[in-house]
Amino acid sequence: MTDLKITDTYENPLISRYASGEMSRLWGAQRKFSTWRRLWVALAESESELGLPITTEQINELRENIDNIDFTKTAEYELELRHDVMAHVRAYGDICPLAKPIIHLGATSCFVTDNTDAILIREALILLRNRIVLVIDQLGRFALRYRDLPCLSFTHLQPAQPATVGRRACLWAYDLILDLIEIERRINLIRPLGNKGTTGTQASFLKLFNGDHEKVKLLEQKLCKKIGFDSSFAITGQTYPRKQDSQVLDVLSGIAQSSHKFATDLRILANRRELEEPFETHQVGSSAMAYKRNPMRSERICSIARFVISLQSSTAMTAATQWLERTLDDSANRRLVLPQAFLAVDAILILYSNITDGIEVYPKVIERNLKLELPFMATENILMAAVKQGGDRQFLHEKIRQHAQNAVAAVKNEGGENDLLKRLRNDADFSNVDIDAELNPITFIGRSIEQVDDFIADQIEPIRKRYEDILIITNNQNNSNEVRV
Repeated sequence: MTDLKITDTYENPLISRYASGEMSRLWGAQRKFSTWRRLWVALAESESELGLPITTEQINELRENIDNIDFTKTAEYELELRHDVMAHVRAYGDICPLAKPIIHLGATSCFVTDNTDAILIREALILLRNRIVLVIDQLGRFALRYRDLPCLSFTHLQPAQPATVGRRACLWAYDLILDLIEIERRINLIRPLGNKGTTGTQASFLKLFNGDHEKVKLLEQKLCKKIGFDSSFAITGQTYPRKQDSQVLDVLSGIAQSSHKFATDLRILANRRELEEPFETHQVGSSAMAYKRNPMRSERICSIARFVISLQSSTAMTAATQWLERTLDDSANRRLVLPQAFLAVDAILILYSNITDGIEVYPKVIERNLKLELPFMATENILMAAVKQGGDRQFLHEKIRQHAQNAVAAVKNEGGENDLLKRLRNDADFSNVDIDAELNPITFIGRSIEQVDDFIADQIEPIRKRYEDILIITNNQNNSNEVRV
């Protein structure tokens, strides 16, 4: 042991600054090693039920001490043995003298490590699923509120055909709905290792049951039910397939990708002063520039999301490089990647929810920005109206092109206003066209309003109904209190 103070050592900001206490505790030492002990209890119970000489007194002793972990003692054992599982077996045996001879009976280390990971991963996915549902619900409410507020759209980050603010929110929500589909699927597909033995052949358990294959199969079935699963992987090496971890990180990376896209869009719109994330009364945007309202939540989402996306390659490489029935070079990597990926996505979704719960919208600015570009977009309508009045389409097209080029030149070279409409009004060839009538933004947004209504009805409402209880609970919680600097 060293004499370092806590302030002298590195502190993981995912725990100290960003992720929730709930997710942090889920991946904490107490939860992890208590789950190891629950697995040992479940194994002993199952073996006893199938006739092995394990007594009720031994099982009760194990159960009574599940959370009674002496972490100092286990650390001393691990320093001596250089093996974390055996260190915990020893420490558990110290406080369970009756049960000591049957702890971990027939099992290998991966029995506790992999089964625990499967349990924790599934619970962590459920927690993230609930957070995603909340954000989807909030985006749905936002979309409905601004379903008919026209705004300038962009392709290539250049002005394009207008849509509505609400429709844009549906794009963000749909990315998360696709992520929700994947996370629901993955929750249902998570499998534990079961009790497979050192190379997956269950040889040690077959020995315990004197060659009775049916009892070995029943043992695994009983164990899975006791730890909350219908079944385990059909066949494995010593570990569960590391493909499972890679598939889980695919889901987490997908959530990070969706969140990064949303946060980037919001940062762009904040630059245009159309939308802003919440900004608190005493919040400081810059230590130097007092007027600044930096989009720090959105920036943080992007920053953490990049970290999550990068972690996916670790689980992919681990799955690809497991030699034969297993190798141990997965262990240290998984200790880092799995908890931190979940903590990071948890932090992202807390921020996402906080933003969507209080996005600031500035309709006047949105209207002004749209009006600056609307004259160019209205030219096709004006052209068609002039043709209907008997004009020559090719001739009128060329006149509009010339006027548009001159208007753009004035804006770019002289810093002037976009006076295209004034130029057209003063052109005799367009004197019969009611130009103002062709400038109503609503006529340019296509089916934006109807698409928002359909999207909410067809996509969001079914999710709200499916997770009604979760939304009642989460909507009563104040997510802004979870957002830290």
